[in-house]
Amino acid sequence: MADHVTVRSCDPADSHAVHELICETVDVSYAPVYPPGALAFVKQIHHPDEIAERTASGLVLLAEVNGVAAATGSLVGDKISAVFVRPSFQGHGLGRRLMRDLEDGARKAGHRQIRLHVSLISRKFYESLGYTIVEKDSNNLGNGEYLEFWNAEKSLPDED
Repeated sequence: MADHVTVRSCDPADSHAVHELICETVDVSYAPVYPPGALAFVKQIHHPDEIAERTASGLVLLAEVNGVAAATGSLVGDKISAVFVRPSFQGHGLGRRLMRDLEDGARKAGHRQIRLHVSLISRKFYESLGYTIVEKDSNNLGNGEYLEFWNAEKSLPDED
């Protein structure tokens, strides 16, 4: 990717841009495998107010490509969450870069084990980064709809 890429910490003012990139990613990438209620649930739990809260309690990263919000990910305690790459930027290494930066943040905070939820569409990605699937899980959303995912973890080696 020859474009200008920056990764920075979010502040609460970025919450709406991050939410918009998450919603676009959910609508395009998740719609083929998740029911409508699950899509709505994922968008709601990543509401701008929730994103702003994560910026206050942890680390939220925003990757921008030529000034466009392209990818995001969060670290709160020993849990990585809300890793999304805008569909038009997928396949260019932004997800890997964010994960490396989030893992470095966890390591610097003293965590030697990291946890995360893995969506149906992202299992291969996380396994390629060394995450181990621990168990399958789901949220019952009512009306016969479920948000299925896996719980995963990874040991973080000490920095050299």
